[in-house]
Amino acid sequence: MDPPNPNPNDAPSLPAESAARLAALSLCGTRDLPPDFHTAEILDDDEGYLTSASRGGSSTSAWKEAPEGLHDDDKDGDDVSQPSPRSSGYAGERGSSLDDDADPDPDPDQDWARGKKHPHEDDASSSWRKRKKHFFILSNSGKPIYSRYGDEHKLAGFSATLQAIISFVENSGDHIKFVRAGKHQIVFLVKGPIYLVCISCTEESYEGLRGQLELMYGQLLLILTKSVNKCFEKNPRFDMATLLGGTDAVFLSLIHAFSWNPATFLHAYTCLPLAQSTRQAASAVLQDIADSGVLFALLMCEHKEHTYVTLLTTRSDAFYDLKDSRAHIQNALLKSNVLIEVQRSLHENALRVEDLPTNPSSQSASHPPESSQDISSQSLSSEMAIGGPGGLWHFIYKSIYLDQFVSSEFPSPISNKKQKKGLYKAYQKLYASMHDKATGPHKTQFRRDEDYVLFCWITQDFELYAAFNPLADKTQAIKMCNRVCQWVRDLENEIFVYGESTLSW
Repeated sequence: MDPPNPNPNDAPSLPAESAARLAALSLCGTRDLPPDFHTAEILDDDEGYLTSASRGGSSTSAWKEAPEGLHDDDKDGDDVSQPSPRSSGYAGERGSSLDDDADPDPDPDQDWARGKKHPHEDDASSSWRKRKKHFFILSNSGKPIYSRYGDEHKLAGFSATLQAIISFVENSGDHIKFVRAGKHQIVFLVKGPIYLVCISCTEESYEGLRGQLELMYGQLLLILTKSVNKCFEKNPRFDMATLLGGTDAVFLSLIHAFSWNPATFLHAYTCLPLAQSTRQAASAVLQDIADSGVLFALLMCEHKEHTYVTLLTTRSDAFYDLKDSRAHIQNALLKSNVLIEVQRSLHENALRVEDLPTNPSSQSASHPPESSQDISSQSLSSEMAIGGPGGLWHFIYKSIYLDQFVSSEFPSPISNKKQKKGLYKAYQKLYASMHDKATGPHKTQFRRDEDYVLFCWITQDFELYAAFNPLADKTQAIKMCNRVCQWVRDLENEIFVYGESTLSW
């Protein structure tokens, strides 16, 4: 690979220069990425695991049409033995010393803020090549705009190579979607003059990685607005990186959410459980500030929505009233005891699988296709039965109509950072399999491996993702899922926001 360009303003943009650079990039054998790109054994704090080295030759192929899908994951309704995300190649094989001597688990909500930027790295650094997941934003002239790791200007040569690959395919009248190189997947997203690229060996699906790039593009537009396209029309070599100064933490927070927040793949948001009367009181407080010119009000607490109200205004100077409005809202919430109820909800209203009712009301219960049979509860060992009834460990319930979801707290069998991240990644793979356009969509899926049993059930009203202990019985698991759905219906007025205009994804 060419050495990095010390002058980012000289990144090649002419077709001849791009073609020359592309010709120097071999797309065969193991030379499509730097030789030590696959020998990844560096700890990536955001991903949480060491990446085991790749042995043997690698193969590379490019797809310009829709991918074939996950053939091994699209089984519908049968016991399918799938490798756990934490026992696959990207997470270190079983029997390794992975995380055996790891430090105490840090708070995942604070992990992203540690400064993962590593500005000293570039594409010539072995540590940079060993990162498990890279994100790049560049312009159609090859100028770097953002990089998750390393300094953007030091990666000018690498960005120009990515631009050359995209241009080469587009010049042939086609569009590049992704490239596989050994365990690595390179996903491309072209948005007019802005290119977004993800290089990952985390075994996430193409659809999942593309969705993450879409969210990054949305974050970019939120910061710079769509007028940035006009800047590129006037000057194709426009340097956008200068406009993003100081926003690294914003992108790092978003990237962190890809591993820790189900909202990023469910395309839904979660709300703080509150009594309906308390939520209405909070909405009334927000309504009172309409005269101040505020257009939109959203009350949040620990990444969970409390309530929101859309307030229309014709004033152009409403932004300058935000400080006064915030003080007014705080005083009003204190007087109405809303904040007291919020604090109580944070400590008492969390859903725990241990609290799953034993005899839910049967008047609105529904059953997935396989649940016609009923068996008596099987006795599990006391160690495996820790959690909820029937071996239930965790669940996520999404209301399709409201675009809102609720998830249970993690029980003791899933207590550390590695286990939680492993389960979220398993949910992501299950979601991608259920919504795979090539083989789906599916209504149910039951999957078992050495870490847990996963069950997914999708109807026109909701999506349910549940994790059980590895010894859980399939019919018993379906029974527990019915009870979870009924439980959520009984609590829906508290755990979901009704009445206000919806937030669309």
